[in-house]
Amino acid sequence: MVVADDSTLLREGLIRLLVEAGHEVLGDFADAESLLRGVEALAPEVVVLDIRMPPGFRDEGVRAAIELRRRDPRIGILLLSQYVEVAYAQELLGVGAGGVGYLLKDRVASLEELDDAIGRIASGGTVLDPEVVRHLLGARRDPLAALTARERDVLELMAEGRSNGAIARRLFIGIGAVEKHVTSIFAKLGLAESDGDHRRVRAVLAWMEGGAID
Repeated sequence: MVVADDSTLLREGLIRLLVEAGHEVLGDFADAESLLRGVEALAPEVVVLDIRMPPGFRDEGVRAAIELRRRDPRIGILLLSQYVEVAYAQELLGVGAGGVGYLLKDRVASLEELDDAIGRIASGGTVLDPEVVRHLLGARRDPLAALTARERDVLELMAEGRSNGAIARRLFIGIGAVEKHVTSIFAKLGLAESDGDHRRVRAVLAWMEGGAID
């Protein structure tokens, strides 16, 4: 397997634990770019990596994970993070069936638990921390539940392909107000800033999944 984490102490400690558990660690990396450059020659069965990595400390890790699965769907992916990132978990789970996991660093109670998770991922299974599952289920119940009536109006017009200026004219409000509503929509739907324009597409997908808005 391969380990990628920007924290030297955590990375080296994790490597020692994995070796102690009988795993062969082929290499380790401090950032997502070096991981993507070096992993192909190593051909690991499982890659263990953090979500937030250099240079931006946003979603570099999960982007790398998705790229690795695109290159080779057989590679198992285990995300180890301090945070529950619902949007990223959904995105990783959407890249293919099985062979993925998402555990919270502070909630891995033992080496046996980590070893079991890696074994299941290597065998094509899915391993999710219960806290991650709870957030995913809450998001799936109704991704639009937290939106105000005005935010729903704005999102519906976004789904029609209208720009912020067109939305402002349609709702008879200032463009600054529209921008604030759009920012709030992104935040409530868990869409990270690094998604750029892709956030509008994903917000529209959430609206479509939630059904038409009266």
